[in-house]
Amino acid sequence: MNAHALELSNSLASLVESSSPGLVRIEEGRRGPATGIAWSQGIVVTVDHAIDPSGDTEIGLPDGSTIAATLAGHDPATDVAVLRAPSPSLKPLTFGDLDGVKVGHLALALARPGRGVRAALGVVSALGERWTTYAGGRIDGYLQPDLGPLPGASGGPLLDLAGRVLGMNTAGLVRGATIAVPSTTLRRVVGEILSTGSAERGYLGVTCQAVRLPGSMARTAGQETGLLVFGVQPGSPAAEAGLLLGDVLVALDGSPLTRIASLLEHLASGAAGGRSTLRLLRAGRLDEIPVAIGTRSWS
Repeated sequence: MNAHALELSNSLASLVESSSPGLVRIEEGRRGPATGIAWSQGIVVTVDHAIDPSGDTEIGLPDGSTIAATLAGHDPATDVAVLRAPSPSLKPLTFGDLDGVKVGHLALALARPGRGVRAALGVVSALGERWTTYAGGRIDGYLQPDLGPLPGASGGPLLDLAGRVLGMNTAGLVRGATIAVPSTTLRRVVGEILSTGSAERGYLGVTCQAVRLPGSMARTAGQETGLLVFGVQPGSPAAEAGLLLGDVLVALDGSPLTRIASLLEHLASGAAGGRSTLRLLRAGRLDEIPVAIGTRSWS
């Protein structure tokens, strides 16, 4: 082994050792083993899909003991859960950001599926812009590591080689792929949960499908696609605003609705609890109606 390779190997081993006190084991996660990250003293962050919202979660500490952690709040839309874990032995990790991170940079994933810590070295295989999950959660950048199988990786950190947490690994947001929820998103969601006990999302109460508008309707709307309403939840903001099956939504507060993600992005960007204006096509005629955006939260 040459000197540079030996230096890198020793650095990685030191990084795993120094990060180990900040990792916990999520006992009997709903989808198998999972990991939690010490966020601050007494606070652990993990993936929502690993915890049981109806009761306490047992976590395994670095010294091998277990304690009951209580749920401070969770956000299924971003797959983030926050636990209160009163243990002075946990050492919070340092969270960085994606500034300067490039595809091809080395990244280290850590997990604690049992008493010991496991690690996998890979590269950042994909970076992307902000996106909205299927449940309407806003993720501030797409970060995908290229890693081999690592038991318990969900809920564990993805580190740069300076030991900073770039994000939290999860297999619960993109089918068939592990991505990392960026630290920027974690700061926002965890901060909201610790402040209010929940992560709120805008809520309209419609089921839609993106459709291509025929020529005359496209000219009337000034766009080629819209969202066809084929479901309105009783008692929802959409129902109270008078939305009907067959309406085609074309804009919300002046922003075109050309795909489902357009609506989800608006609802995830602070619209909860406010009033908005929906532009729609009804029986081929363009109309505008006011709607009060509801609030959806998970206790």
